[in-house]
Amino acid sequence: MAYRTFVEPVRAGAFLRSQGPGDISRDNAVLASGAGACPTGTVLGRVMATGKYVPLDPAAATGAEVASAILFRDVDATSSDVPCGVVARLAEVKADLLVWPAGISPEDKAAAIGQLAVNFIILR
Repeated sequence: MAYRTFVEPVRAGAFLRSQGPGDISRDNAVLASGAGACPTGTVLGRVMATGKYVPLDPAAATGAEVASAILFRDVDATSSDVPCGVVARLAEVKADLLVWPAGISPEDKAAAIGQLAVNFIILR
C-alpha cells in the first residue's frame, strides 16, 4: 500500500500566540490592487495617501515602509483591491510564521519589529 504525504497549509491566524479580547486586536482593511498573492502572516505597511495596505516595502516612501499590521489570512490582490482582516495591535505573534519581504536586511527587519512593537504587536 502506497502512502501519500499531506502537508497542511498554514491556517488563517496561525501566527497568533495571543490577542486582545473580542476584536480589539483586529481591523477590517483593504489590500491594495497589485499587492499580489499574500499568505497569512504577511507583514504589511499602510500607504498613507489611500489608507490601503500593501506588503512591507522598506525602500518605499509612501507609508509602505512602516510595518503597521499583519495579514490575518491568505489574500490575492493581484488584479483588484480586496477586503481583508489584519492584526493591527495588542497581540503576541510567532516570529517564525511571519512573512517578510524577500531579501529584507537585518537592519530593516529590526526596524520593522520595532514599528510593530509601537502598536503592541510583540514577536515571540
